[in-house]
Amino acid sequence: MHLDLEAVSVEIAGATLLRALDLSVGSGEILGLVGPNGSGKSTALRCIYRALRPTTGVVRLDGTDVGTQPLRTTARSVAALTQENHTELDFTVAEVVALGRFPHLRGNQQLSDRERDLCRAAMARTEVSHLADRGMLSLSGGERQRVLIARALVQEPQLLVLDEPTNHLDVHHQVQLLSFLRECGLTVVVALHDLNLAASTCDRLAVLRQGGLVATGTPADVLEPGLIRQVFGVAPSIVAHPRTGVPQLLFDLDATRHHQNDPEGMSL
Repeated sequence: MHLDLEAVSVEIAGATLLRALDLSVGSGEILGLVGPNGSGKSTALRCIYRALRPTTGVVRLDGTDVGTQPLRTTARSVAALTQENHTELDFTVAEVVALGRFPHLRGNQQLSDRERDLCRAAMARTEVSHLADRGMLSLSGGERQRVLIARALVQEPQLLVLDEPTNHLDVHHQVQLLSFLRECGLTVVVALHDLNLAASTCDRLAVLRQGGLVATGTPADVLEPGLIRQVFGVAPSIVAHPRTGVPQLLFDLDATRHHQNDPEGMSL
């Protein structure tokens, strides 16, 4: 599935959260959104999965303006893992995962045998099968995150939209999830704070700042000291991963404090 954001702007209560954002994501590509807090990453994702309507501009899936589609139609092809996943209802894990089939069902239609198998496979993939009968409110943050990832997979989307999906996950499950994204063949748009994980996972990165697009390109093109200093206010050392050659950022905390106290010391 091909995704295009064309001059997408979002204004809420007089504040501009996105400014004329243009992005294009090819079928099967992984695009990472990176930027400091408040840069517009989550706002852009909400426009894609239709939690927000752009003030101006258009979001297109395979050339079709999503604003012209019923929400159920979009939900059949777009699955989202958001940061706001609080619930007061203590559904079981199995019930929550099965909710991923909701856009595909009509009325009180029951899950088919294939759909039950799909739920079991997704829970096995995210290592939550043993939690199937547990209530969601009894789970840790990391366990809950894995259940919600399983629910998204059960949706059988063509486009995955993930907002900080590694939050609460331990290292094992972070690597497992990001490896899956590399292998799944789906179109993926993912917001990540960890630049090293973003570099290792994404085909391209889009750097946002104050609602605007600063740069797009491969991790090697985008993750260079001058841009990182400009956008994030830190001056990293950048080295190549010894096996993959992907750029990795190393931060010197003492140097960062020195640069904050002496702006001229920020020059490279």
